[in-house]
Amino acid sequence: MTQSAPALTVHVPHFDYEGRTLFDNFTLPVAAGTWTCLLGPSGCGKSTLLRLVAGLLDGGTIADEDGKPVDGRLSFMAQNDGLLPWLSVIDNVTIGFRLREGRRGAGGARADEAMLYLRRVGLERVANDLPSTLSGGMRQRVALARTLMEDRPVVLMDEPFSALDAITRHRLQDLVAELLSDRTVLLVTHSPMEALRLGHRIYVLHELPVTLDEPMKPDGQTPRRGTDAGVLELQANLLERLTRAAESFERAELQ
Repeated sequence: MTQSAPALTVHVPHFDYEGRTLFDNFTLPVAAGTWTCLLGPSGCGKSTLLRLVAGLLDGGTIADEDGKPVDGRLSFMAQNDGLLPWLSVIDNVTIGFRLREGRRGAGGARADEAMLYLRRVGLERVANDLPSTLSGGMRQRVALARTLMEDRPVVLMDEPFSALDAITRHRLQDLVAELLSDRTVLLVTHSPMEALRLGHRIYVLHELPVTLDEPMKPDGQTPRRGTDAGVLELQANLLERLTRAAESFERAELQ
């Protein structure tokens, strides 16, 4: 990676969705070279916020510490794997480079690099297969390899392990903690333990329009051990926060 990972400021002046205001004068600071995790009730706007940050929806801005946009410096792993069904696994992993360089297929050093990422996510043997032959969890791992292949200083991830079994999920959490340790990562997850294993700052979204509570800042190097007493204590605290957030969101929806 040639670019350093910047600190970011995400700002949404106002955003309505399906007749309700999700964000109003909303600001989220994201520290440089760290993982910022977002949790909250389903429907509270977590995925919408990532799409605003990624520029897939109009209405939000994201700038670095110098006030400059981060266009061209971020990669986005959505909930939907987004694999192109007519391309092989390896060509899906290298699709960004193929589009930018005008290539028809993965070749040379790019193919070798893609194979390294496929090996890390356990899919080297299906590199030439089509997505239709893969399970949902395997497709999600291909999408993860594609995101890692992009090698960007800013990484947005929306439930990147949701389709995986518990053991594979744990192993890939370890992998991304290693490979993205120097990146600025914004992660949306429904899993308190996942946030506690990976996050440096953990925010819970609540109310409507969305507000943030004070961030939880777990101690220790990531990925943290889920069996550690301190992590388990924080998990209980985080579950309490999420319960309160769900109640506040439900009240706001009824108004």
